[in-house]
Amino acid sequence: MFDTMTMTKAVGAVCGALLVFLLAGWTSDTLYTVGADEHGGEHGEGPTQAYTIDTGEEAAPAEGEGETVDVAALLAAGDAAAGEAVFKKCGSCHKLDGSKGTGPYLNGVVGRAKGTATDYEYSEAMLAVASESWTPENLFGFLESPKQYLPGTKMAFNGLPKAEDRANLIAYLATVN
Repeated sequence: MFDTMTMTKAVGAVCGALLVFLLAGWTSDTLYTVGADEHGGEHGEGPTQAYTIDTGEEAAPAEGEGETVDVAALLAAGDAAAGEAVFKKCGSCHKLDGSKGTGPYLNGVVGRAKGTATDYEYSEAMLAVASESWTPENLFGFLESPKQYLPGTKMAFNGLPKAEDRANLIAYLATVN
């Protein structure tokens, strides 16, 4: 019942199946891998881009590159009415009526000690600087990039890249007590 010819056919079928899988894997690697190594890059350089779409962003310099921002002049020229419009980005997490939101309330924040709003659990990083106060200059730096200004903060907002928006927001917050 189990002769040499049956055994030869079984071994041939297994070898043939392995050969098909090996060739399929090699073909898919050839078709779908970009670059010289298994990570898509040339000699550990990381993945290479298959094609580039020119959006013109690289031609325009990013805001803040190569220019010095006069924070005092910007804060003095801050427009509270324009800051109220900027606050709409903040209003989903922060309240202005002294009540708790996702973030601490912001009425009276200009000049208030950091990490002292009631009914809010601050991060350890914020509690470590609680002896400092929220001066307009401190707020200006924090609002640019909260995670860079105070590593470990709970604030997940990426920040306001435009210096004028930050100055206007601080002018508005200074009017809300």
